[in-house]
Amino acid sequence: MNKILDVKKLKISFHTYAGEVQAVRGVDFHLYEGETLAIVGESGCGKTVTSKSIMRLLPTPPAEIKEGAEINFNGKNVLNFNAKELKKLRGGEIAMIFQDPMTSLNPTMKVGDQVAESLIIHRNMSKKEAFEEAVKMLDLVGIPSARKRASEYPNQYSGGMRQRAMIAIALSCRPKVLIADEPTTALDVTIQAQIMKLIKELQIDLGTAVILVTHDLGVVAGVADRIQVMYAGEIIERGTRREIFYNPQHPYTWALLRSVPKVDQEIKSSLYSLNGTPPDLLYPPKGCAFANRCEFCMPICKENVPELTVVSDTQTVNCWLQHKKAPKVEKPLGLGGTIHGQENR
Repeated sequence: MNKILDVKKLKISFHTYAGEVQAVRGVDFHLYEGETLAIVGESGCGKTVTSKSIMRLLPTPPAEIKEGAEINFNGKNVLNFNAKELKKLRGGEIAMIFQDPMTSLNPTMKVGDQVAESLIIHRNMSKKEAFEEAVKMLDLVGIPSARKRASEYPNQYSGGMRQRAMIAIALSCRPKVLIADEPTTALDVTIQAQIMKLIKELQIDLGTAVILVTHDLGVVAGVADRIQVMYAGEIIERGTRREIFYNPQHPYTWALLRSVPKVDQEIKSSLYSLNGTPPDLLYPPKGCAFANRCEFCMPICKENVPELTVVSDTQTVNCWLQHKKAPKVEKPLGLGGTIHGQENR
């Protein structure tokens, strides 16, 4: 498969009154044509900042992308694009579904006109042609009576319909990459499932590569090809969907998996809750960022940044528990067997 996106050494800081917040700290990842890559982690870990940087949507200042970073799209570094190239990129080649469908649509414009707007800009359609295409897109994403609904305002749409309208806007120009930032936020469970199914179906039909940004591993279980787990501005584990769900290696990944409700879980049993809070990225920790919350923390974890350990051809992890000299550790119940450096590979 061909790489359509290749991000290298991405470091992003925000300059605030209190000092420099190191929001993203050396992130590397790539995206293949037509695949779905999930970036998973709790709120504040840097997922959205990373995804917005791909389209150069971060305000500078206060944001600063550090020198040496690369965001290569089809072999060209987006960080070197001029205003004209960025205009073509945004919406035309890379599109984004933003986090909150309730506030992402313009309340003063009819929904059909908002879909048509990007068609006029990127596909040089007339206003009439763009509106007709907008109606088709709204119908494609499952909005009933699409022609009538195209002439309505966002406040006349339900939350699920607004999210579908956002998807229609994002996919109207047939982008090569779609970034979906928490696409199921504020939606009930049945609507969540419909939205994720819709994104997957449209991806297959249009051949679009998808970056799915979420805090919920349950959301990505049925759609992601590869998963990257993010914590405190760093990617700490990477692998295929099967590897992350059936052979997770990092204690933080274990915590995320344990917090997902199970079908066979007893009705009155409580969900797992991870204690503590993420580190203050005004003052990043010297060693592992997860050390103070990790029940398996060793002295080396607080002193040295974990080395990259290769688990398989497709899975890597940054955790001292994987070192060949690390003591044996039993994974929490339901997450597989013992891990111990090379012995688990």
